[in-house]
Amino acid sequence: MKAARVDWRYRLAITSRALAGGLGGYALAAAVTAALTLGLMPFMPRVEAVLTATLLSWLVYACAVAWAFYARTAWGAWGALGLPALALGALAMTPRWLGGA
Repeated sequence: MKAARVDWRYRLAITSRALAGGLGGYALAAAVTAALTLGLMPFMPRVEAVLTATLLSWLVYACAVAWAFYARTAWGAWGALGLPALALGALAMTPRWLGGA
């Protein structure tokens, strides 16, 4: 049986997806943690809000890594992880930008 040759573009796509899952998933999980903490703080003490948001962010991170390899293209993986991370990060930074914190 003849071995199949792996093209460099395929290796680059897999590397890009792995980086999207690792780095983009981390950024998305961090942004979800910050935004969810701010959303939960009116309903529970600050420590519990941070702990709850942090625990839920592990689920977000796992789903983000899975999505990086489920997406149709590597660009789609980067976009689906990067855009929500930027939006949630901006949402979490809004109180500081407005001078509230």
